[in-house]
This record gives sequence, structure tokens and C-alpha cells, in this order.
Amino acid sequence: MLVRKRQMSGGGASLRGLSRTLLFALICSAALFAEGRNATAFELFGIKLWGSSSDEDADIVDPLRYAVTIDAPDADKDLVKKLENASTLKNDEERPVSGSLGLLAKARSDREQLVAALYADARYEGVVTITIEGKQLDELPPDAEFGGTQPIPVVIGIATGPKFTLGNIRLKGDAAGLASADFGLIAGGDAGSGAVLKAEASIVRALKAEGRPLAKVTGQEIVADHATSTLDVTLTVAAGPVAGYGDTTVEGTEKVDRDFTEYMTGLKRGRQYSPDEIDDARDRLLGLEVFNSVTLKEADSLDAEGNIPIGVQVSERKPRYFGVGGTLSNTEGLGLEGYWGHRNLFGRAEKLRIDGAISGIGSNDLTELNYNAGIMFEKPGVVGPASKFFAGVKTVLEHPDAYDHFSVKGNTGLSYELDKKQTVSAEVALDYSKIHDSFGKHTYLIASIPLQYVYDNRDSRLNPTRGFRVLAYAEPSYDILSGAAFLKLKGEGSAYQSLDTASKFVLAERVAIGSIVGAGLQDVPANRRFYSGGGGSVRGYAYQGIGPKDIDGQPIGGLSLFETSVEMRIAITDTIGVVPFVDAGTVSTKSFPDFADMKVGAGVGLRYITPFGPLRIDAAVPLNRDRDDPHFGIYAGIGQAF
Repeated sequence: MLVRKRQMSGGGASLRGLSRTLLFALICSAALFAEGRNATAFELFGIKLWGSSSDEDADIVDPLRYAVTIDAPDADKDLVKKLENASTLKNDEERPVSGSLGLLAKARSDREQLVAALYADARYEGVVTITIEGKQLDELPPDAEFGGTQPIPVVIGIATGPKFTLGNIRLKGDAAGLASADFGLIAGGDAGSGAVLKAEASIVRALKAEGRPLAKVTGQEIVADHATSTLDVTLTVAAGPVAGYGDTTVEGTEKVDRDFTEYMTGLKRGRQYSPDEIDDARDRLLGLEVFNSVTLKEADSLDAEGNIPIGVQVSERKPRYFGVGGTLSNTEGLGLEGYWGHRNLFGRAEKLRIDGAISGIGSNDLTELNYNAGIMFEKPGVVGPASKFFAGVKTVLEHPDAYDHFSVKGNTGLSYELDKKQTVSAEVALDYSKIHDSFGKHTYLIASIPLQYVYDNRDSRLNPTRGFRVLAYAEPSYDILSGAAFLKLKGEGSAYQSLDTASKFVLAERVAIGSIVGAGLQDVPANRRFYSGGGGSVRGYAYQGIGPKDIDGQPIGGLSLFETSVEMRIAITDTIGVVPFVDAGTVSTKSFPDFADMKVGAGVGLRYITPFGPLRIDAAVPLNRDRDDPHFGIYAGIGQAF
């Protein structure tokens, strides 16, 4: 309730060369587009490539076009932008409304939204007036007709008034012992409606974190004092009793097993309620990739045993999917790939995926094309909701500069989420391979046990602005044919820091170090050695172009690796960014990097933010190039470089 002392007026994949370019992005976008739109018009990232507005307007009865002018002389640029974003009249200006009644309805709704936008900016004296053909909205009859020349002129006048700050803050009821400042309610602080609502939600969340699922705000008194331009806030909160989980009921399942869905929430009856566990359960169900949406909601009251029942509402995705893609490289030619998958093979979110790819078309001899194909199976929840069993078989025939390689590899293992930020995994793998490299032709049968730990608290996996990710990897390996044994170790960390509140400047850093111990370089298969250079490591250099080489100038790989990168991600607009960067790396034949031949590359990149991750184009030059190094490198892909 808003009580006023004076009447208120208001009326966002690292690949070789120029690979996985926009061709792949176009295919992905077309696939996403084709699911929900008519094929007579095509729009990519908001840009109409073909089709016309008349195609979209054909279903509008009695179309009436209008033109909007927003006049807010007291507003700064940021507030003007907020007001424009809040105005559906402005945002839909290119699309006609359905007759005069449609324009009236849209204008009345717009006024409410603009007043709400003023409140969100703490402008509680703001006044919004709308005129259509020069007549005030409130003076127009409900059946007004606008018959003038189209587009009909619409003027939105906005007097913003002063910006309010918080005045007296009072927390009552079960929140009386809490400090309002802990929730952003500070005298003289932000009085925007969003800040107040956020504080309410945070107070309730804090009480729920004590195991009180029925905590809620029972009273709200907000008084705008126009004499002092302050907002007094009084909140009354009821915490409710501490409770455990009651029955979990699931609705909306069709092909996914209902009992399995309940099991995967991990909400054990009788265990004390936690809002964090509710969030984790929702994320876990979404992570199964069989549901379009998942909603968990506490009941309005406790059951007879004093526990809180939990209701789960889901909607399922189509179980089968397929796709095709393409790659284009200035050094490796054309590549094609395809895949087919099933998200719910046996009714409990089991995944089966079959994929294959061919690359090197146009740049290689037909006998040196690269092929790979594989089949992967996953089954979640095998030893608890946080676990996942996986198995797969993959065959590869490839011809990079460093070696020719054919292999068939099978693996099976288990991953487990220790918590929302930490994951561990272990697997057993058997890899039969034939490799021809600088040391000759070799046949291997490698048995290995890859082990991995990941800590990840980034705010976004597609386009992080804060947080960090750390990976530790160990793979003990044994060649059954030669008796050679070795241990491959790798550690990698990346960190992200916003330098401003709007995250328009984000500093990103990455460092990686690796070592192989227990065997000499010739005893380690070429495909398991370390290499550096290219779009995923040190840009400006060729793929695998950094490190020791044979007498013909071909890379031989190394037993150790060190890489580091620094980027400044600068947002020019909401969708376009510029990224200057510096990369450095070295590869050594010793088991620990000696840093004797550190290579450095620098450049700048362009980012275009899309719903499935940033589209990336980077251009870089080597700063200490050797004779065989390229003069520059261009790289493209989907996702940030790291």
C-alpha cells in the first residue's frame, strides 16, 4: 500500500583458424527459428533478412498506425532509456494496433507501465500525460474514433519530479530483530520500488533459510513525504514455524517417470526445509534436459505432521532431436557434422546421442580428410540425485600437422555434484590407436583412469561477468602393448571481475599448466602430448604451432604446458562488445615448463550476444613470431574464448 501525504498524479568454443564461423551460427539460429515461426519471414538476431511487416500484420483487424513522441525534459539519458523500454507504444510503434479501441487500450496500459517505471527510479511525484491527436487521454470518450491521416500522432509527456530517498525504516513482527540495512533499506538510500520489493523478498528469504517455509510479509505501509522527498517504509513479517519436507507431488509428466522426477528433487521427507535446496532441486530437474519448465511451490499450510508439502509442476520437451552444422577454416577447409539424440530413452531421462563429422574438405587430399563418429549414453541418478553414469565409444581418423592418428576408444564412468559449485568425476577408458608422427609408426593400447574436479561459481557459463572456475585433472595411463606408464596432470583456472556496476567492463583472466611424468616423449602417444597455439590457447599462432618441432618444422608436442590469457570485455551496446586481449604460452619436452620459449600474441575481438552464447570473431598477431609462424590469425566461434 502506498500512502501519500499529497495526492499523487500519474496518469550474451574454441576452434582452429577461422573455424565454426557464422555459418554454424546461422544454422543454429535457423533451427531455433524454425520451431516457432512461419517460414514466410526470416529474422536473425532482430534483423529481418526476408519477409515483410505486412506478413506479420495480416491477422490484425482494422489496422491503425500511429507515431509516438516521448517528451521528458527533466530526465537524464539513462532514465529516458528506461522510460522508452517501458513504453509498449514506443516499442511496438512499427506494428499497427487494431483500430481506435486498440490504440486507446494500449495508451491506458502504457501510462500505468510508465508510472511504474518512474516508481522504480524513485520518482514518486512523476506525472505521465498522453495525448492522441492533441486530445488528453482522460478526456477521450471510450468509443473515440481517430480518423485523421495515419500515422496518428501520440505524445507522451513525462514530468519526472524529484528523486526520493529512503526515510524512516521499521521492521515489525518476527522481523523486528533484523537489521534493515542488511537488506538494503538504509535511510538516505535507494527508494526505488524495485529496491523495496527486493528487500521484502530478501527478508522473507532470510527467515525461510532458518527452515520456516511459511514466512511472509503480512503488512506493508509505504508513505511518500513530498515535503522532504523521502519514502518511509514499515514492513510487518510473520516467520511461521520451523518445518521439514512433507510429500512431494509431481504434475505435468507424460513420458518421464513421475516417481523418478520426485526422486531427482532430492527432497527427503522430514528433513528441515531449505530454500536453497528448493532452488537446487529446480536446477537439477532442468539439468535433466527433459523439461521445458520446472516450478516448485510450497503449500500454503503444514500437513498434520508439521511438514510442508512441495508441489512440482513440469512441462516436457520433445524427446528426440537432431541437427547439422558446418565449419569453415582458412587453413582446414570445409567441415560438416551431424547428430541425433534421444533425451528420455527409457523414461528416466537417459540420454543417447550419435554424432559424426568430416573435415578438411578442400584443403586436404581426399585420403587425408578427418573423420570422427561416436555414441554416448548417460543415465542420471544412479547413486543419488546428484550422480550421473556415462559411457561411450568414439572412433577418430585425423591428420593434424603433428601426426596422423586413428583410434577407437571406449569409456565409462560416474560424475557427482558435491554441491551446486563442485563436481567430481572418474572413469575407466581403453583406447586402441595407430599413430604416425616424427618418431615413426606406433600402435598403442592405452588403459587409463581419468579423474577430474571442477569448482565453478561463475554467474553465467555462457558469458560470465564475475566469479571463477578451477579445474584439476589427473589421468594415470598404461600402455598394455609396450608396458609404458605415465601420469598426465593439468590444472586450469579462469577468473572474471566486473569493473563497474553495470558489467560493461569485465576483466577476464585464464591460466593453465600441465605436466606428463613417468615416461619419455617418445613413449607418450602423440595425441596425448601437450600442444599450444590457435583460437583456444594462444591466438595469433597456428593450431599446434607453439612448441618443439622436428627437422621439417612440424610440431612434435611436449611433456609440459603453460598458457595464460587476459581479456578486457567491453560492452558497447546490450548486444555488441569489443575485446582486446593478450595470450601467452609455451610447450616444453621437459616434464615441467622451462619458459625458455614463451610465445605471446595480442589482438582484438568482436562479440555479438545471442541467447545461445556470444558469437566471437578474434584477430590476433604474434608478437615474437618465428620464421614459420603466420603473420596474423583470425578465429571465430560460439562462446567466449574462455
